[in-house]
Amino acid sequence: MIQRRRPSGFVEPCQPSKVVRPPSGRLWVHEIKHDGYRLMVRRDGDRVRCFTRSGHDWASRFPAIVEGAARVLAPSFLIDGEAVIARDDGTPDFRALRSKRRGHEAVLFAFDLIEHDGIDLRDLPLIERKRRLKKLLGRAKGRAIQFVEHLTGYGPTVYRHVCQLGLEGIVSKRADAPYRSGPSKTWVKSKNPESDAVRREREEEWR
Repeated sequence: MIQRRRPSGFVEPCQPSKVVRPPSGRLWVHEIKHDGYRLMVRRDGDRVRCFTRSGHDWASRFPAIVEGAARVLAPSFLIDGEAVIARDDGTPDFRALRSKRRGHEAVLFAFDLIEHDGIDLRDLPLIERKRRLKKLLGRAKGRAIQFVEHLTGYGPTVYRHVCQLGLEGIVSKRADAPYRSGPSKTWVKSKNPESDAVRREREEEWR
């Protein structure tokens, strides 16, 4: 089988493993899992690309995210995040995101910084990468790219609160872990079985 050549500059995203019960302890932090499209947003000078998990460039589909990346005060970077369209109540609207006519409404929820000004940050601890990402985005204008804060505390309690809000779930991450592409044990996801995302997955499995 002939494999498709990956584009230059593409980094395969870290993929969290599924767990039944979220982890806890001082080494773990938790982020809300948004129902959207995973995007690796790379800027090189004036060029902005929005790579999907498989390496396709969807920059033309998300013009607001591209414009937001161009406003960041840095000549180059690679941000890992999730493209989301939110309803009026703040919950993600995946059906709207699927519509190419509404791609201009999408916002990138940014949760990791992989490269910055030509420096590979993957060997740094997660907490340090997030600190640098927050500082980088704090200098940007507009709201097309938003920093994802992490939560601390007892994992199951965080997960329960997120489920009560009707959200997809949480991703728990080791605060001291480097960034590694592919399946990961230092990133784990706990999904809300009553969320729209999980119900959609069940329906697609039966088709």
